[in-house]
Amino acid sequence: QVQLVESGGGLVQAGGSLSLSCVASGRTFSNYAMAWFRQAPGKERELVAGISWRVLTTYYSDSVKGRFTISKDNPKNTVYLQMNSLKPEDTAVYYCAASSRFSTIIAGESDYWGQGTQVTVSS
Repeated sequence: QVQLVESGGGLVQAGGSLSLSCVASGRTFSNYAMAWFRQAPGKERELVAGISWRVLTTYYSDSVKGRFTISKDNPKNTVYLQMNSLKPEDTAVYYCAASSRFSTIIAGESDYWGQGTQVTVSS
């Protein structure tokens, strides 16, 4: 089992920045691909960004490419999502996810999920 705990959400004005963190525990963190998903009210869950376990490959959705950056600190068992130039349409609950396969992440699924953290961007 892997336990994931997110932090860093909040309210920000459009154009501002937020940084999300996710601390993992329970298994060897370095062996897992990590990702951030989000889900807005009335919308399907969306893969925002993913990073492979060796930190050799990253993925970004077109909607956040160039604005968001995912990074992984294996010794600290932490994955980050730096969000810049935020837009009102980025408003959603953001979920940290972990999977033993990066392909699972890319397929929009995951083995483990955090509880989510709310990000609200005001116009």
